[in-house]
Amino acid sequence: MTNILSILPVDPNDKKALGITEELSADLFKRFGSDGKNSFTDWQNNNPKFLFVVASLNNEIVGCGAFRAINENTAEIKRMYAKFPRRKIGQTILSYLEEKAKDIGFRNLVLETRLKNNEAVQFYQKQGYKVIPNYGKYVNRSEAVCFGKSLI
Repeated sequence: MTNILSILPVDPNDKKALGITEELSADLFKRFGSDGKNSFTDWQNNNPKFLFVVASLNNEIVGCGAFRAINENTAEIKRMYAKFPRRKIGQTILSYLEEKAKDIGFRNLVLETRLKNNEAVQFYQKQGYKVIPNYGKYVNRSEAVCFGKSLI
């Protein structure tokens, strides 16, 4: 059987999305004591430049990711998750989001993860993201680390 990974834009409230985002939230809560949901509540309703995607492998939803505009030139990556580590799911999702953000006209991407989330920190660094000063609600939060990447 061929392992075909496809990326599908969906509404974050679609049933395809809800299962994987709940899995992400449960994983974050188990590992860090917080599910991350408060950073992903109805943000798309007031944001015309957003995209949420799921990754499908052999008809199974195996990952998700999103971006939202935070200003005219910059989008923020949110809710990145791969059900199976080290199978290029996260890399494929992130590359897709980067291309779509660039197509819309964004020049930069930013994101936040927990400093103690070593897997995520290493993943983003391998994808060319650099540590930047904490922004927005992450300013003065020592548990947070923020990253940025130029798309130009």
